[in-house]
Amino acid sequence: MTLQLPTPMAPLKLGTRGSPLALAQANETRARLAGAFDLPFEAFEIVVIKTTGDRIIDRPLKEIGGKGLFTREIEDALLSGGIDIAIHSMKDMPTLQPEGLLLDTYLPREDVRDGFVSPGYATLADLPEGSKVGTSSLRRRAQVLVAYPHLEVVEFRGNVQTRLKKLEEGVATCTFLAMAGLNRLDRADVAQSALDPSVMLPAIAQGAIGIERRSDDSRAAEMLSALHHKETGQRLAAERAFLAALDGSCETPIAGLAELDGGTLHLRGEVLRPDGSQSIKDARSAPIEDRAELGRAMAADMLREAGPGFFDWRE
Repeated sequence: MTLQLPTPMAPLKLGTRGSPLALAQANETRARLAGAFDLPFEAFEIVVIKTTGDRIIDRPLKEIGGKGLFTREIEDALLSGGIDIAIHSMKDMPTLQPEGLLLDTYLPREDVRDGFVSPGYATLADLPEGSKVGTSSLRRRAQVLVAYPHLEVVEFRGNVQTRLKKLEEGVATCTFLAMAGLNRLDRADVAQSALDPSVMLPAIAQGAIGIERRSDDSRAAEMLSALHHKETGQRLAAERAFLAALDGSCETPIAGLAELDGGTLHLRGEVLRPDGSQSIKDARSAPIEDRAELGRAMAADMLREAGPGFFDWRE
C-alpha cells in the first residue's frame, strides 16, 4: 500500500503545548518530517493545546497531580482525532500511555545536563547561607538540600522566560534550567555553567523529545519510523523501566541516566527523600538487549534499601 503523504490542503496535525520551548520542539519535528519526505512545511500543521500544568501556575506540581499534568489534554486530542501525532518532552511523560496510544519515536537526544542560572553567582558552591534556590522540581530540590542543607529552596514555576523574569525580580538567587531547552531556544548563554551528571544527576529522559501516535495509525507509524533515533530509544528504555518500577511521578524525587558504550549500556540512578535528608545512588551495566531488565533490577534493589515511607514528606 502506497504511503499517503500529507499536503498543505490536508496537513498532518502536530499537537503540542504552547510554550516557546514546546513550539521549538514542534518546529524541529516538523522540519525533520518535511526533510525526510521532501515536503513543504505547510504539509504539517502545529496545533497548540493548553494543558492543566500550563493553566495552573500558582501551585506546586505535587499539589495538583503527577506527570499527566502536561500531557493529558494533548493525548485526549490525539485519541479523538483532533491531532495526528503528539510531541512531548519525555521527562514529562508518564511511563504508561492511554489505551490506543503508542509512544515509540524519539528524536536524537540533546544535552542531558542541568544548567545553573544566577545573575550574581557562578556556581552553587558560591551561594552564601540562606540563599534562595528557585525550582518547582522535587528532584532538584532534594538534590540541592542533600548537598547544600544551608540553602533555602522556594517554589519557582513557569516556562523559561517566566523563570528568568523571576530571577531578575529577586524571587530567588538562582535556578536551574535544562541545557537541552536552552540549546533549543538558542539561549545556552543564560546558564553560568552546566552541571555534570556526577554533580546533579538529571531527570529521567531529560533532553529527549518523544512523538506519540494512535496505535492503529499506520500512516503515522510509517512516517515516524523515518525519524526514530535508535540509540535514544535504547537509553530511554532503561531509564523509563527504572522509573516505572519505582512508580515515579512529579511527586517523587528520582534521577537517572543511561549511556551507551558499544554494546554495553551503563545506567546510573538516584532516589531521594523529598526533604533532602537522604539520597540513595546506584550504577550498573548490562548488554543493550537487557536494558529494561537492568532498569527494573536497579529499581528493585534501591527500593529494598530505601524501605517503606522513603518518599513520604516529613515537613
